[in-house]
Amino acid sequence: MNYTISAVDRALLLLEALADSPDCGVSELALKTGLTKTLIFRLLYTLEERGFVSKDTVRRTYTLSWRAMILGDQARRQSKLLSAAEPQMAELSRVTGCNVSVQIRDGLNSVTVALQRGTQEQHIFAEIGRRGPLHAGGGPKVLLAYAPEDIREAVLASDLARFTPATMIEPDRLREAMSAINRDGWVMSEGELDHSTYSIAIPIYDSSSQVAAAMAITGKTDLLPPEKRGHVLDLLREAGVQITRLVGAHAINTSRV
Repeated sequence: MNYTISAVDRALLLLEALADSPDCGVSELALKTGLTKTLIFRLLYTLEERGFVSKDTVRRTYTLSWRAMILGDQARRQSKLLSAAEPQMAELSRVTGCNVSVQIRDGLNSVTVALQRGTQEQHIFAEIGRRGPLHAGGGPKVLLAYAPEDIREAVLASDLARFTPATMIEPDRLREAMSAINRDGWVMSEGELDHSTYSIAIPIYDSSSQVAAAMAITGKTDLLPPEKRGHVLDLLREAGVQITRLVGAHAINTSRV
């Protein structure tokens, strides 16, 4: 039996479209969502009345409004995983000078849900809400390695984008990399999304001791030279142990975190 309420589903689809593409009008939102203009207008009117959407009356475009902001902030505050991770992220960023991020898997993509920017000027593009692939980069590859088998196979069977010469797009190489991540509990990635960046990533477990996210330290290669990487990995793994304990995921072997 399908318990989905179609009106709620469509309203959420519209909010997601506005989150990805702010300052859109009715026609553009209809193209992005596949909903009719009439339905888009009625949904926007309802969401505007409730304070979730704001309208620019001159340009006739829409953006998310204050209630959406409060809802998102409360979701972050109520996440035991993020509450446990954020202090660790701040300390890792302070010590290493690098960006520290937490990413989750959404279907066949990775999504950044928390970010602590590094203390060094790095010019690395990173933002909360950024969607990316699962086959390239430290955090995404951790998520792929611990994903269900059908997800892994769907990614490997897809047309994998090559972002730099270092990007792995060969299924056999990716399978070997995933096996190594599952064995070791961490991964180091160099130049797979940006030729001048290096990242080190580990899995983060939820209270049911399942991998819920990945945490990665990312910096320009000169901030993470080979002689520092072992120490940075140790710091990251210790932070992972602390997060695991705080969320109550005691069933895993934390020596692999």
